[in-house]
Amino acid sequence: MICDDPVMEPELELDPRRPAQRILIVDDDTAQIDVLARALRSQGYVPLTADSGKNALLIARNEKPHLILLDIGLPDLDGLSVSRMLSDEFDTCNIPIIVVSGNNSDDIVRKCRSVGCRYFLRKPYDPNALLVLVQASLADVS
Repeated sequence: MICDDPVMEPELELDPRRPAQRILIVDDDTAQIDVLARALRSQGYVPLTADSGKNALLIARNEKPHLILLDIGLPDLDGLSVSRMLSDEFDTCNIPIIVVSGNNSDDIVRKCRSVGCRYFLRKPYDPNALLVLVQASLADVS
């Protein structure tokens, strides 16, 4: 659990000529979504949220976020299936995906990479580590 203290440092230097980057947070834990959304908003990002795999696919296809933070354990489709579907579609295949999951299986990182995920971050995680991965992922596609 993350407290209400500021969690994601360092501050981003926002370019007023560039629109804020949209990040889709996909998790069935509403508390996790709220914490991530608040932290990303404080860094100048525009958070989009989905609480299921089907909602994630719909939002990703319609909104074309700049990045997706994806949990694996979702109530309908697992995150690996969501990633595979998005990676197979022309309009969404270039959206970087960071898996944020508590899954501890031995080959989970390999499975995530095989379906198009860029990074894997195990829960619980250091919020600063997540910010570094977000910035690196967005820099790669800029």
